[in-house]
Amino acid sequence: MTRFLDILLALIAILIFSPVFILLAIRIKLDTKGNIFYKQKRVGRYGKEFYLYKFRSMRTDADKESLLTFSDADTRITPSGTFMRKYKLDELPQLFNVLMGQMSMVGPRPEVKKYTDLYTAEQRAVLNVRPGITDIASVTYYNENSLLEKQDNPEQYYIEHIMPHKIKLNMVYINTPSVYNYFRIILLTVKAAFK
Repeated sequence: MTRFLDILLALIAILIFSPVFILLAIRIKLDTKGNIFYKQKRVGRYGKEFYLYKFRSMRTDADKESLLTFSDADTRITPSGTFMRKYKLDELPQLFNVLMGQMSMVGPRPEVKKYTDLYTAEQRAVLNVRPGITDIASVTYYNENSLLEKQDNPEQYYIEHIMPHKIKLNMVYINTPSVYNYFRIILLTVKAAFK
C-alpha cells in the first residue's frame, strides 16, 4: 500500500512542481557555475548505497570540506541555495528517487556511510525500510543547523546527540506503520516548511 502511495504522490508532486523545477534550474544556472543537480551516495534499505538527488544549493565540491552543514550562514551555500533550503525545495529531485524505488515519501532520512558505520546493531534496524524524503525526525529537527552552530564541536554533537535521537523517533514510525501516520508526517512537514 505504501509503495502505491509513494508512486502516486511522487507523480502528482512532479506534475504540480514542474514549473518550480524549471524556475529553480534557471536560477541555479544564473547563480553560480556548476551542475543544476547535486548527487551524493547515501545508505538505503538493507545497507545498499544509492545516489540521492537534490538541487545544488552549495558551491561545487563544497562537500569535500564537510558532509554536514553547521549553520544557515555557511559560506558554501549559494544565494539561491539559501532560498531553496529555507523551504526545503532543494529536496524536490528526490521525488525521482521515490519513483525508482530507492526512497519512500516517508521514512528515515538516508545518511552517508560515514555515519551509518557508527550505528549500533539496534540502530541498524532503521535500514530495514526504505529511507524517506521526510520523517518525524526531520520535522522535530527542522532547525538542526541553528542547533549545530551553537556547539563547540558540531559534528560530535550530531553523532552523540542528534543522530541517536533521530533514530529513536524513526523507530516509532517503523514499529507502528499506518496510512494515518504516513499522511500525518507529510502534513507536518508541509506545515513546518511554511512556518
